[in-house]
Amino acid sequence: MQILHRFAGSIQRYAEELSDPDRYRHDHCPQCAAHRPLTAHGFYRRTLVDIAFDGMIRVRRYLCRCCKRTVSLLPEFALPYLRFGIVVIALFLVARILLGLTLKAAAEAAKFAVMPYQRGQYWVRRFRQQAERLCAALVALIAPPEAPDFASRALQVLASIGWIAAHRFLFADLRVQLLGWPALLTPAGLVAALPPAAPSA
Repeated sequence: MQILHRFAGSIQRYAEELSDPDRYRHDHCPQCAAHRPLTAHGFYRRTLVDIAFDGMIRVRRYLCRCCKRTVSLLPEFALPYLRFGIVVIALFLVARILLGLTLKAAAEAAKFAVMPYQRGQYWVRRFRQQAERLCAALVALIAPPEAPDFASRALQVLASIGWIAAHRFLFADLRVQLLGWPALLTPAGLVAALPPAAPSA
């Protein structure tokens, strides 16, 4: 299971803080709810492309001794299963969808020298597919503004809340991915659903 590591600062500082296993250790398991501190269980490495950073980061893992499952502390500036950081994707999507810039100009706005056509279209397509769900989920935090379509509305809402703050709410509370879960992971994405209404007496 992945949970978000709340962190504000540079990626270099994130790497330094993560070396202390007690600093962010949970006192209970978020999966089985056992009230025993989790055991440090090493790291896994993942690539990350962000503003002024392109390399590997470590993600700390913990183990629950009761249910034998692991918990990973994913930094909140990273998206699950995507190599690029939230800020980079946000800059590109705002430039491409909201401002209507060309692929090249949107890539430059996101600090890319070159943006492969397939990657840009992939981000836009996934965001457009997820936009209606984002608007519905984020209405808990802010009233949605008037906009010509769901994608524009979702972008305005994300700008108002802050992309990382919105990601934190969506992922931690609803297990919703900003760009939507890839098709092969949808069952594991724990799609949010309302419980059935209680029968009236």
